[in-house]
Amino acid sequence: MFLTISTIGTSERPATELGFLLHKHPDKAQAFATSHGTAHVLYPEASAERCTAALLLEVDPVALVRRSKGKGRGGTPDAALAQYVNDRPYAASSLLAVALSGVFSSAMKGQCNARPELPGQQLPLRIEVPALPARGGADLVRKLFEPLGWAVTAEPVALDEQFPQWGDSRYVRLVLEGELRLSDALRHLYVLLPVLDDAKHYWVSPEEVDKLLRAGEGWLADHPEQKLITSRYLSRRWGLARQAMERLELLRLAESDDTQIEEIDNAVDETIDTDEKPVPLAVQRRDAIIDALRGAGASRVLDLGCGQGQLVQALLKDVRFTEIVGVDVSMRALTVASRRLRLEQRGERQAERVKLFQGSLTYTDKRLVGYDAAVLSEVIEHLDLPRLPAMEYAVFGSARPGIVLVTTPNVEYNVRWETLPAGHVRHGDHRFEWTREEFREWTSGVAERHGYTVEFVPVGPDDPEVGPPTQMAVFNKNAKEERAA
Repeated sequence: MFLTISTIGTSERPATELGFLLHKHPDKAQAFATSHGTAHVLYPEASAERCTAALLLEVDPVALVRRSKGKGRGGTPDAALAQYVNDRPYAASSLLAVALSGVFSSAMKGQCNARPELPGQQLPLRIEVPALPARGGADLVRKLFEPLGWAVTAEPVALDEQFPQWGDSRYVRLVLEGELRLSDALRHLYVLLPVLDDAKHYWVSPEEVDKLLRAGEGWLADHPEQKLITSRYLSRRWGLARQAMERLELLRLAESDDTQIEEIDNAVDETIDTDEKPVPLAVQRRDAIIDALRGAGASRVLDLGCGQGQLVQALLKDVRFTEIVGVDVSMRALTVASRRLRLEQRGERQAERVKLFQGSLTYTDKRLVGYDAAVLSEVIEHLDLPRLPAMEYAVFGSARPGIVLVTTPNVEYNVRWETLPAGHVRHGDHRFEWTREEFREWTSGVAERHGYTVEFVPVGPDDPEVGPPTQMAVFNKNAKEERAA
């Protein structure tokens, strides 16, 4: 069972950087034990112009029969084959997929400690699998790989070249060519090799749903053959396939809303269904904030109380924001934010645009001084009222960014949500929720005390009686007072 991965190099990027990505040195031949045999990694060619890594899997047929619990004998899809005489040692299948994930686990995850900028780069890749079982033929191979950006060559293998009248076998010689990240390419193979084989050499448990969604992240939710892929990968266990399809649909909807499945509008408690609008309020807030930052011409932005990094993620998509700093008191939230942003997978320039660090907004911090703008989105209502003056001085008196955006719930709007019990705040951690008058009174005092002007922007539907669900104050530093200072 054999697979090769090749790339070509340039004067700026030698092809041998493939060795860094795979975590396997081109000058060495290495062997790795698997549950069904031995996987060998070697480099038939390794120069600055062209580099090829080969994975050779030697399957032990006795171990295969003893360990396998798949369809047929030894995990083969053809029960008529004898226990020790089958295609498993020669044809790419779930055996090769598992070897890929074990031998190239770091590469599949997009990790490279020695050269952290490499995993995020797209490479000119050529992948060849000499013998790939394809139930559905070459047409299905193309339907599975072409939507992912591959140029596909799938040549059917004749049953016997001496007897062409016998026709083609169910095997193809596969060549994939395209410019992709190596981690994406490996995840495509990990899922689609067993899908094309339509068999697995091990029992498919509920944990396989998580494996499928991890490997399919970023491409499976929108794949035109999603249903077939899911069904075959999970060995047609319909309960698991249905569970996977439901989760993929959630992923698709989350991506279309530029959010995450686990993300909950932090203006509303998760146990209360209050947002019936097509566009979630959290997304409307982020859009309003980004519009205000663009209008102010800000390029260096602080996200104070950044939480899980949703706003930082949105700001990263706009190149005009050259430096984005996320600050939160919770290390757990910052860890989640770091995973969300995938900084280790981004190029060096992209990663340099973002900083995440722990800090309390009720203490002055020299690291926050000198920025164009600061955002406190749904933050102040989580502070005890006696602590607001300390936060006010730390942001407006010490850090003094040119523009400050503050959003907070408008408690008057709560009556428009029938499912929100009377007298309840929108989130269990809210220490208060202000009326529009109370918010204007506080913001006007802040502006006067620290040399800012302030104006107000509604976020969400602006009800003529109770106002918008979210109120946003836009503070601009008074240029005259700043020159005097």
